[in-house]
Amino acid sequence: MRVNRILLSSALVVVALVIQVSALARLHLPGAVPDLMLLTVLGLAMVYGHVGGALVGFGAGLLADLAPPADHAAGRYALVLCVTGYFAGLIKPENGRLKSATGPMAVVVAAAVGSTLLYAGVGALVGDTAARHVGLTGLLFSAALYDLLLAPFVVPGIMWLARRSDNDPLADAGPATKAGDISSGWLSSGTGLRIGGQRGGLGALKAKARTRSTRVGRIKGVKRL
Repeated sequence: MRVNRILLSSALVVVALVIQVSALARLHLPGAVPDLMLLTVLGLAMVYGHVGGALVGFGAGLLADLAPPADHAAGRYALVLCVTGYFAGLIKPENGRLKSATGPMAVVVAAAVGSTLLYAGVGALVGDTAARHVGLTGLLFSAALYDLLLAPFVVPGIMWLARRSDNDPLADAGPATKAGDISSGWLSSGTGLRIGGQRGGLGALKAKARTRSTRVGRIKGVKRL
């Protein structure tokens, strides 16, 4: 990975971990806890691709495994986020632009459910049966719901920052004010998502067409009014 990617990923993961431990974990919501670490990994993976997503996921998960008050075996969450980051990175298109918000939203739901199942499965292998006592069905539903509600406030901004750090032209495709509108961030240009008819783009195409026709007319000696 590039140095700027490592620095940005490290900073975002540390911030996400601090918020996760100090705030989200103390909300005492029914079922699961909103997983800010997972959303951070997803946002970076959908920009960096499957290899970068796997590396970021492993590092983020290992940090969460070692940070207090972790009460599970070290490496358990690292495995979960590594696998999740890898598969999330597979949806990155070749041109780097996502056409709609449906894909990222589906990735968030699938990642929330899949990571919960994988975490519980690995826990069962090492003798941790906490998921059985809480209820796996309730955990799956609440994890998907909480992460889906939190995702529009987190994932678009992370994707925009990742593109900016890579000097990706997609990050500069829209005005800076759109990046601050988190609620509509799924459809902002900072994430590479496209909406609307793009009137400016059509106008530019029409202007180019007129210029070409004028040049052709001059070459043929046709007087254009």
